[in-house]
Amino acid sequence: MKTIYKLTCISALMLASCGGGGDDGGADTPEPIAAPKSTTLVFPENNTECNEGTIVSNRQSSVEFSWSDAVDTDSYEINIKNLNTGNSITKTVTTTSEAVIIDRGTPYEWFVISKASGTTETATSAIWKFYNQGIGRENYAPFPADAINPARGSTIATTNEVSLKWSGEDVDDDIVDYEILFGTDDTPTTSIGVTTETTMNTNVTTNTIYYWRVITKDSENNTSTSEIFEFKVE
Repeated sequence: MKTIYKLTCISALMLASCGGGGDDGGADTPEPIAAPKSTTLVFPENNTECNEGTIVSNRQSSVEFSWSDAVDTDSYEINIKNLNTGNSITKTVTTTSEAVIIDRGTPYEWFVISKASGTTETATSAIWKFYNQGIGRENYAPFPADAINPARGSTIATTNEVSLKWSGEDVDDDIVDYEILFGTDDTPTTSIGVTTETTMNTNVTTNTIYYWRVITKDSENNTSTSEIFEFKVE
């Protein structure tokens, strides 16, 4: 009888020992990391002439880019694109401003990507354009046009006519007209017309990829040529 009692006590102690850590057995689940929020751009302002900065040479100046502090963000990736060459400058910083050397007398677009440690999620700001002031320049060429419809790289339903639509901006607000180059060559050279509007209809055929670009002209005969946009008709 004593033997049975001892075995019962030992069994009870073993069960208590095994089960006693139930509350502390698993590791705490880490709280999810909040996704960063997009920032608001501050300077250079959108669709303006940037006449602030430090002149580095006849060709370049240093411009201080700035943006607002974004929530749940640890770092910012600033992207600055030369609209004449298509070349981009990319920098990652932890502050809300950065001085960057860029070409004078040149149109640019820029945006900022918010990032946070521990997550791959990001948030992108609006895209702004500006003209970096040149030497003795009083009138600037228009910004290169942006495609609106069809969107670049898109595929549209079968049709025999498409409405091309784009946007155009100019610091001097003196755009006169737009010429559209359109075709199946990946570097279109055929003009399908000149218009004062920001839309133009053209005929298309099925199962074909089309390429197009916009030449924007202002009242001083300054021009800018957009990037090449493409779309496919099913």
